[in-house]
Formats: sequence, structure tokens, C-alpha cells
Amino acid sequence: MKTLYIECNMGAAGDMLMAALSELLPDPEGFVARMNALNLPGVRFERRKAEKCGITGTHMAVTVDGVEEQSEDTGNGNGGHGHIHDLDHHHDHDHHHDHDHHHDHDHHHDHDHHHHASLKDIHAIIDGLDLPEAVKADAKAVYGRIAEAESKVHGHPVDQIHFHEVGTLDAVADVVGVCVLMHEISPERVVVSPVHVGSGQVRCAHGVLPVPAPATALLLEGAPIYGGAIRGELCTPTGAALLRHFAGDFGDMPAMTLDGVGYGMGNKDFPWANCVRVLLGRTQDVPDSAVELRCNLDDMTGEAIGFAVRQLRQAGALDVWTQSIQMKKDRPGTLLCCLCPPEREGEFARLMLRHTTTIGVRCQSVRRYTLQREAVTLNTPYGPVRAKRSHGFGVDRVKPEFDDLEQIAESEGISVGAVEF
Repeated sequence: MKTLYIECNMGAAGDMLMAALSELLPDPEGFVARMNALNLPGVRFERRKAEKCGITGTHMAVTVDGVEEQSEDTGNGNGGHGHIHDLDHHHDHDHHHDHDHHHDHDHHHDHDHHHHASLKDIHAIIDGLDLPEAVKADAKAVYGRIAEAESKVHGHPVDQIHFHEVGTLDAVADVVGVCVLMHEISPERVVVSPVHVGSGQVRCAHGVLPVPAPATALLLEGAPIYGGAIRGELCTPTGAALLRHFAGDFGDMPAMTLDGVGYGMGNKDFPWANCVRVLLGRTQDVPDSAVELRCNLDDMTGEAIGFAVRQLRQAGALDVWTQSIQMKKDRPGTLLCCLCPPEREGEFARLMLRHTTTIGVRCQSVRRYTLQREAVTLNTPYGPVRAKRSHGFGVDRVKPEFDDLEQIAESEGISVGAVEF
């Protein structure tokens, strides 16, 4: 199985992830040319060689109107491992963050593109790019994660969230660049190491916040994280959102036959190599681990059970289903089952207890073989048709979306089964 391992010993930021992944391509400069051909207004991509602690890698310079976003460092009395600089946060107030290297949200320039953009505005930018639909879907999903986290932090509906520094064109470039690379590399499995988030505090206009910042902490819920000797913020919200979107598992590097290694370098220098490392290789076809949670229900309405099912799905369950059962005193009941990643077992058990009338949830570890799935668009005589591609374990198949087949059948006056490509 084609497996990608992302090592986050120095956190993760969009530009570092993009730089590391670009080293896995046979023609990384071709990738840069394709990105520049997207014609994001004022945005230019450039790969530069960089060295950290004797390791040579790539720094991905994204410039907007000829300027690359940089931190503005001042002394902060912590031995030079953290830096305070001004930037605008996701909303209408200025924040001063401690960062240890260039992140995709280090922004403090007066360009026309620095405006408060809604999630709808971000989607419009992405939709206007000449990219595969699967890449656009990934990029929009990443921003959806960020918007959801910001919504919870600030107590506002998602449609009222307005991005500032994450919503600017250079950050859009980082997100889209990583999504393009993941599409081109097409790993069948993605494993991410425990994420080093840094330590200490983030100073903003409204006070001092702990590291990881609130939005980053929400985005990394369910993932293994740790702090360390480095003071400051190592994992950015955009980096966290990208990791959570693409990660199939978090943990140690699996045994693999290595095919390629990439290093994405940050701007700052530390006693540790300031980089994200990615390793691409082939692993044996082994099953994933998951946890199955179950509870028996005999005193809930169908509507209430349906609500509980939706809550579990919206929280990111791998699968949720119900089954009719016979309970004590010969009462008909419902078995509610939820499949989730092992590291999120406690979270989903609490959700089942909160949204159902059960007084107990049973948990058991299971193994499963899964195919990688992605959204694709088929060009057919009837026009574009959405489809799902499933691949891995020697299998590669594409299934058209039934809604599209139904629409074609109605417009052509034929049965669904008669729709042929």
C-alpha cells in the first residue's frame, strides 16, 4: 500500500508541508510552474534550497505583490526561541503572537488583498481556479474545518466567521498547494506523527492565551499532541486543519519500504532541525484499527434516535448504523452502533451517553481493511458526472453518484439502468 508518513517534530505550517511534499515529485519545478499558472492575483510560488542543522531541504516562498510574509521579531527574554510580531487574526482585532518560525498566518502587510473574507468568499476564490474538482473539494473542506473551529472559539455561526490572515491569498495558496500535491502524490494511506505544538503563551491585544491557540487546539482534538522546550507556537491553525483533513491515522511511522523523503524548511533556526519531514513508501496490506461502540435503546422515539445518529456523524464518526433487536420483557428495541478511531473512543462514548437514554456504552476494538476514497468528475456524453473513486489493495473502481444518474435518466427519458458512458 502506498503510504505517506508526515513527521511533525517541529509542528506544521502550510508552507512547510507544501515544501516537503514537493520534494516527493519527480519534477518539483513543474509543480511550481503549474501553481503559478493558476494566476492567483499577485501570488508567485518559488522553491528555494534551505539548510537546517546540516540537512538540505526546500523552503517554499509564496510572495504576494512581490512580498513574502515574514515575522517581525522582537526580543522576549526566552533565549531567542520565540518571537513576538504583529499580525491581524481571523477577525476584526489585532493579535501579537509568539511564533518560532515563519507560519502561514504571519501576516502584517498593507495589501489590497488583506480584507475580511467570509467562507463563501474563500470558496469563490477556490472555485475560480483551474483545478480538478477533488482538489477544490479538499481545499474547501480544509477551510471549513478552520471556520468551524473559529465558530466554536468565538461563539458565532460559521456563516458569520470572517477570515483575515488565514483568508488572505498567500494562505489560500498554501492550502491549495498542499491539496494539489496530495492529489498528485495520491497516497493510499496517510499517517501523521504526534504533533509538536510548542509551549508557552500567545500574547494578543485582548490578553495572553496558552499554546496551542484555541482554534488550533480544537482542530487537533482527537490527535496526539505534545509541548516541549521550544517556547512559542509551532503548529498553525492552517497546518492543523491540513493534517486533520488528510490524516487517516496518527501514530508512529509504520514499517515501510521507503521510496522518497522530503524536507520542508521554516525560516527560523533552532538547535533542532526546523522542518516538516515526509516519507513516502510501500507498506504491507494490513488492516486499520478502529473502535466499535454499541448501546441498546428501548425508550427513545425514532426522531430522537435519528438526531443522535446525526450528532455522531457530524462529529466525524467513521460509520453509524442502527439495528432492530429484542430486549428484556420482550420489548422491541434499537441497537445503536458507532465506529470511530481508537484515539477518539472516549469522545464518542460521551456523545452516545449525552444524546441517548442509555446508561452504558459497550466498546470493542476491531480491525478493518479500507479503500482510499476520493471525489472525481467523469466527462461523459451527457456532460460532467460526479463520482467516487475507491482504490487500494489492488482494487481501483469508480462509482457515479446516483443523483447525477437520476437526473440524466429524467432528462433523457430513460431508466437509470440504461444510462451508459
